[in-house]
Amino acid sequence: MRRNSPVAGFTLIELMVVVAIVGILAAIAYPSYMAYIRQANRSDATKALQLTAQSLQRCYSQNFTYLAGCNVVAGSTPSPNNYYTIKVVIPDAQDYTLTATPAKAPQTGDTQCMTFTLVSTGVQTALNSGNTLNTQTCWGSN
Repeated sequence: MRRNSPVAGFTLIELMVVVAIVGILAAIAYPSYMAYIRQANRSDATKALQLTAQSLQRCYSQNFTYLAGCNVVAGSTPSPNNYYTIKVVIPDAQDYTLTATPAKAPQTGDTQCMTFTLVSTGVQTALNSGNTLNTQTCWGSN
């Protein structure tokens, strides 16, 4: 028995062209996806810093000092999602400095926002991997 219809299927060359196209699309899409994930995870740092600052301000309004009667103690603690380490420095009764640094991937690869800082005066700063200010990108709404 002989068939008159053409043989259905793909050739190896057609399959390899499709694989190459998918590979090129993945090579373009993956870095963009990782940049988006890093940007979204920055809220873990900003949220943790702001919550810690609020707790310190509540303590100050009750005790007129950051040193006594506060639930927040100087030292390092993880952020809520563990992407950052929050360092609390209270040099005197009137001042504090909060710093967030990346603790685990993918945030350790975030070269745009390597360090977030919030001080008792309300000043928010952020440094990139070159230690230059990048505050608007990191703290601002992108």
